[in-house]
Formats: sequence, structure tokens, C-alpha cells
Amino acid sequence: MGPGMPAKPANSPNSQRSKPKTKEATKKQSMLNTHKLAPFKYDMNEILSSSQMDEAKASAFLASLIAKASRQSTREAKDFVRTYLDSGDLTKEEFDRICRLMDKYSKYR
Repeated sequence: MGPGMPAKPANSPNSQRSKPKTKEATKKQSMLNTHKLAPFKYDMNEILSSSQMDEAKASAFLASLIAKASRQSTREAKDFVRTYLDSGDLTKEEFDRICRLMDKYSKYR
């Protein structure tokens, strides 16, 4: 250090080495396999095109479903689909087909 530079205090954050953060063990959850996203979308579009849901709502529904299933878990995504079943936008048969599709295209991570 030069003569005009103040010395760093001994307890500054840069002078002490912080311990590396250990990764906490989390239980693996079933999530949508992002490597198989294109065939999942294709199969979902077949289901949604035959449903009574209008096209704009179906598009938003599919985007939200993919986001939940790939980032949170397929269980969260199934709960989301159940809300559409309860509101009457999907039939029980469509709900079952969507749940089977999510199980087919998911993996634990």
C-alpha cells in the first residue's frame, strides 16, 4: 500500500475467508423433463384443442402449467389444473389425460 492509502481494518469482510456454503439436502420432486418439452406441448395442444376452453385461455393455461411443472413440481401443477376442473373449464376426462401426460413427461430432480 502507498503512503496515502488507509490500511484496511483487520475485521473487514475481505480479510476473512468466509466458509463455503454447504448445499442442503432437499427431497427430490417430480418435475417436468425440459428435454421433452416439445412432445409434451404437442400432446397438450391436442388435448386443449378438443376441449371447450377458448384458444387464448388455453395458451395462457399451457404456459402457466409448463412453468409450474418445470420449476416447482408436478404436484403443484396438478393442483393448478384442478382449479380449472373445479371452475368447469376442463372435464374430468381431460384432467385425467393431462395428469397422465405430466407423469409421462416428468422426472425426479
